[in-house]
Amino acid sequence: MSAVRRWWSDRPLRLRITLVVGAVAVIALLALSRLAVSLLYDTMLGAADAELRGDAQVVADRLAEGIPAEQLSVPERRIVDTAGVPMDGGPRLPLGPEEVRVLAGGAAFSVGDLKELRRWLAVPAVTPDGATRLVIVTSDIVGGAMLLAHAAFGLVIGALLVAAAVVLAAWLATRAALRPVDRMRTAAAALPPGERLPVPTPRDELRALAEEFNGLLARRDDAVARLERFTGDAAHELRSPVAAIRAQAEVAVMHPDPALTEDTLHAVVDEATRLTTMLSDLLALARADAGQRPPAEPVDLVAAARAAMARADCVAVDEPVLQLVAPTPAEVGASPSEVALVLDNLVGNARRYARSLVRISVLPAGRVVRLLVEDDGPGIPEGDRQRVFDRFVRIAPEAGGGAGLGLALVAALVQGRGGIVSAGATPTGGGRIEVRWPALAVREPAKQA
Repeated sequence: MSAVRRWWSDRPLRLRITLVVGAVAVIALLALSRLAVSLLYDTMLGAADAELRGDAQVVADRLAEGIPAEQLSVPERRIVDTAGVPMDGGPRLPLGPEEVRVLAGGAAFSVGDLKELRRWLAVPAVTPDGATRLVIVTSDIVGGAMLLAHAAFGLVIGALLVAAAVVLAAWLATRAALRPVDRMRTAAAALPPGERLPVPTPRDELRALAEEFNGLLARRDDAVARLERFTGDAAHELRSPVAAIRAQAEVAVMHPDPALTEDTLHAVVDEATRLTTMLSDLLALARADAGQRPPAEPVDLVAAARAAMARADCVAVDEPVLQLVAPTPAEVGASPSEVALVLDNLVGNARRYARSLVRISVLPAGRVVRLLVEDDGPGIPEGDRQRVFDRFVRIAPEAGGGAGLGLALVAALVQGRGGIVSAGATPTGGGRIEVRWPALAVREPAKQA
């Protein structure tokens, strides 16, 4: 069965439609032909039975008047008793006892093949002495049967010819219907970047297909542009730490100086760390873009925030103070690694710009859990609050830090779980990043569905 299905699926759509239409046409027309032949056959037998019954009734009436059976008998009209014994002095009938019982019951039947087809019928009669007789009549219906056979043959041939015409019409109609699709496919394959397919005027399936094609092309062009921009930015950003490591190594090789060895190694370690962090962020972004994420599980956002604060080494004297505001426990549906990445990037970004305080707030709000990371720094300019989530964007490069991938990674991870990330300002003008993460209680029914 799988081989037949595979063969069928490999055929062109035009051929499959034509074969289906042709098969339906052949079956329907042959069924109609059979029905027509059955109706003609029943009509022929009905006419023959009416004629035979009329002749037999005349004889039965004459028997009831007392006319002897010998005077009324002819080869195609015999008079017998209920057992089939001839009462008209003629030879025995070419019928068996079972067939005589069928005739006595009022039914008629046909015997013989198409070349010698005969119809038999009987009518009961009562003689003046009270005896019951059967007037059995027969008739040759070969002529009608031959006519019916010719009609059946003609109907079958006509049905096949009509089916062939339907198949041809289906082939031509399918070809005409699919021609605009072929033209659209050819035009889509030859479209240069930025161009779109012309949209047909009628509001039909072709218009909807063209609009979907154009939407797909727009998404393709946008994805290609983002990929090119991302590749260029990644190459540019990766070039800096690699060039710095190479320069430091070349200087150390060309001018060996034991006094500068430690400084050179520290610089190489710093650049290597920066390069490793950037590559880790790039891999995380690539996995997020590809939709590769572990299954969601309950994650305590308050505990995760405390762990992120501990990792940030908030006890350093020259670092801003980290403050946690969490009135109640809150769980979100994600993976622990995702939550840790989001918190590490948000806390690290806020500490970079804060003067003295970074506040982390975890606030359950019905269907979502709000995570706010605020600092008392200079804030994010209003015109850049959307752009800060783009990749390789650094609003204030002089503040140092990473390659501009942290907030982009935060947005990708949160949006991948159905959340929302936005940038704003605190009442004092500092920076605020707000994450609205779907609460776990909202996500569980969706899993069960």
